[in-house]
Amino acid sequence: MADVDTKSLNGLLNGIAQIVYYNNNDITEELLKSELYADLLAEEFHVLHEKMKGLLKSIATADMDHCQLEAFLTAQTRKQGTGGVSAEQAAALARFWKGHRTRVRESLLNQSRWEPGLKGLTWRVDLQTSASKGEATNSPVALVEFELGRAGEDSDFVCLEFDEAKVNQVLKKMADIQESIDTVVHRS
Repeated sequence: MADVDTKSLNGLLNGIAQIVYYNNNDITEELLKSELYADLLAEEFHVLHEKMKGLLKSIATADMDHCQLEAFLTAQTRKQGTGGVSAEQAAALARFWKGHRTRVRESLLNQSRWEPGLKGLTWRVDLQTSASKGEATNSPVALVEFELGRAGEDSDFVCLEFDEAKVNQVLKKMADIQESIDTVVHRS
């Protein structure tokens, strides 16, 4: 019986993660109940579901490492009444978190980004040998292409062209930014 309970609990935790963190709309609370806990009353399953969901959210929000998780689950097993978890549930939560921590963290980071992020950057330096009017220039031109977007969406590309003066200006601004960061970091 304990093996069946462990499998059902693992399935429940995976199902909750699919709903909350991986945006899988095919998984519902009703589906989890019918597939994993068909013999449980709807109210009892709802209580179990909400308890496990709350624990997972607490663990994920804190991005708990192994030591933090162990302390948290020990405290949860020592709780009196219906608020605590059994040793088997704590073990299942620990196994689940060990296997899913990185993926859940990435999902939370992606969900927290409102603006598109930099997905890629390519650059090259070309030597411009003539201008549009035909005269020789032999001046270097830096071409920078940014790939912007959100995970799972199509990217936008922005291409910039810099002459030597603009490259030096950008490098000066970047040095100023680095200096400002260093000033703040070294103050604390």
